[in-house]
Amino acid sequence: MASAMVQSIVRAFEILETLAVERDGLGVTEISKRAGLHKSTVHRILNTMAEMGYIEQNQDTGAYRLGLKFIELCSLYLNNVELKTEAQPYLRNLSAQTGQPVHLATLGDQAAVYIDKIDHYNNIRMYSAIGKRIPLYCTAVGKVLLSDKSSDYIRKLLGKNKLISYTPNTLTDLDQILEEINEVKKLGWARDNEEHELGIRCIAAPIYDYRRRIIAAVSTSGNKNIISSDRDEEIAGYVIKAASDISKRMGYTEG
Repeated sequence: MASAMVQSIVRAFEILETLAVERDGLGVTEISKRAGLHKSTVHRILNTMAEMGYIEQNQDTGAYRLGLKFIELCSLYLNNVELKTEAQPYLRNLSAQTGQPVHLATLGDQAAVYIDKIDHYNNIRMYSAIGKRIPLYCTAVGKVLLSDKSSDYIRKLLGKNKLISYTPNTLTDLDQILEEINEVKKLGWARDNEEHELGIRCIAAPIYDYRRRIIAAVSTSGNKNIISSDRDEEIAGYVIKAASDISKRMGYTEG
């Protein structure tokens, strides 16, 4: 009896995995072929899962696909995943790779907010702390967090307050800032070339969730002689990999 129950559970998951990759769903015959199960077995399992809301059937085509109950369970799990907890090992690894401090930031009210930081004890001490708010338009994490927003949204957001020139490299013209953010969209990463603090450069990349929306940014920062412009591509590779790994932990899938 126990063995038969386990077998039924295994078959149910085989069917779920088969349907998970089919956006428009599948009929009983095709599910049977792909899962390697008898049609009567598939039909019985589908009916049970449909009654529970885990599978739904298109009344016009007869095709089955994942139901709202299944999606609801996944969403509940993902909503309970702590970004900071999931990101920690990747932040530590990134700091070890670059030998520099690493930050995790999210979008706050008209600013980027550091929610975590990994210090690397070297010859530079940056003024940053968890909870610190930094400008969006002249920091690498800020540009990343704006990179999935529309131009109208960015203009409205940044137009609420006067844009301050923190250094001679700070861009304060909205058209130039939008050009910079469009470049970030193309590259998949952003840089801060002494735009917020003189002598400090930064590279950042976006973290996505299961909805494929940017929910945070990860960055590494340091002295311009260490995070130098000729190393941008190399360091961006490390940061993108860390951001990608964290995104996967948050439910993000490519394609």
